[in-house]
Amino acid sequence: MLSALRRIPFAAQVIAALFVGIALGVVARQLGGDADNPNWLATALDTIGSTFVTLLTTIVPPLILLAVITSIASLRQVTNAARLAGQTLLWFAITALIAVAIGIGLGSFIQPGINSGVDPGTAERPDETGSWMAFLESIVPSNFLGLTASTGEEEGALATSLDFNALQLIVIAIAIGVAAVKVGKQAEPFLAFTRSALDIVLKVLWWVIRLAPLGTVGLLGNAVYSYGWTTIGALGKFTLAIYIGLALVLFVVYPLLALMHGLSISKFFSGVWPAVQLGFVSRSSMGTMPVTQRVAETNFGVPRHFASFAVPFGATTKMDGCAAIYPAISAIFVAQFFDVNLGITDYLLIVFVSVIGSAATAGTTGATVMLTLTLSTLGLPLAGVGLLLAVDPILDMGRTAVNVAGQALVPAIVSKREKIIDMARYNAPRGLDGFVADEPPSDADAAVYGTGEAGESADGDDDSRDAKAGASSASGSA
Repeated sequence: MLSALRRIPFAAQVIAALFVGIALGVVARQLGGDADNPNWLATALDTIGSTFVTLLTTIVPPLILLAVITSIASLRQVTNAARLAGQTLLWFAITALIAVAIGIGLGSFIQPGINSGVDPGTAERPDETGSWMAFLESIVPSNFLGLTASTGEEEGALATSLDFNALQLIVIAIAIGVAAVKVGKQAEPFLAFTRSALDIVLKVLWWVIRLAPLGTVGLLGNAVYSYGWTTIGALGKFTLAIYIGLALVLFVVYPLLALMHGLSISKFFSGVWPAVQLGFVSRSSMGTMPVTQRVAETNFGVPRHFASFAVPFGATTKMDGCAAIYPAISAIFVAQFFDVNLGITDYLLIVFVSVIGSAATAGTTGATVMLTLTLSTLGLPLAGVGLLLAVDPILDMGRTAVNVAGQALVPAIVSKREKIIDMARYNAPRGLDGFVADEPPSDADAAVYGTGEAGESADGDDDSRDAKAGASSASGSA
């Protein structure tokens, strides 16, 4: 049975899981029950889906910490490290600018807030709001691992849960990595341990990824049961505008950017599919981050030392769906609903918040923080958020899928521009698991593995590039 299952392509398993999840979700709705008293099938689907996401998010903290530290240590041997970081931020901003422009255009053209039929009584201020000061304060680590504890009542008893702030964890990892580089030779045992630990974490991650079909069944089945497709109602125009914007970015903007940089569109879609489908059903960029990083390294040929920096950073700041298209259209909806005229300055503020403030979403499910940040910046009523909550879970699926696609594409674009991408790997056929068949090579093995740019020998290897630049030979690998 297991051997027969292994022969089925991983992508086919996931696609089949999508249909099975939808079918089981429909069956669960027919069995009755509600949010307070779900039936047995709904409970099973919820348990399966939430367990899978929990396994993924459990991997995230050690992956961020170890990957960023080793990335910083490897970047010390790269003469253009600062340029790589600058190019990454630049393309994050460029794609966000394009996405928010699409959102503003669609919101102005479709006018989702005019005659929407939404009950004004549903307008209420959200419990969680975003602010520039809160965002700036969140960057400063509150403790060594950026952990936060919260106590609440679960099943009639008090329970304490731990969570982590991804942005704080990245700041901590960068600080440790830079300190290790400054210490020099004495830090080599620590860096060797970190690289070894990272390889172990990546192996565990792959075991978790193999459970994706099962997780997909639970996540999508529970989504269909919990929200169905009937909650759109009076927000049909708003939902349509959001999904048109998401589709334009995912199926037009991203492919065109890939094509402009000499990257195959078909290989982009086949390569990014594992991350996109998981992002769609899990609704969490942070939970999908381990898969997104594997996509960047294994399918797109992005050097591990660069992907280890760009993907975690993108998972907290690169949100074209949640932080560009969604807040732009939502702000226009709220303004139209409350009959507030927006001027050119207001539209420029929407652009500014989307391009600069997207880190406030911090990779969590939902985009309430980003939306409230946009509304407060424009001076629009925060109570307008309550108007949109009914369809937010359905919208969040598409938003997250677009987010993770961009988080994988930008590192590939920057790698291509800097001639460190492994084009042989980018163009290689995907294996039965949805990834290029063999394990991604370490930077030190890049020269042995293959080429960088097509037609060039080993320019994807940082050691070769440093040698050409007159730098000393690299001794470590990511």
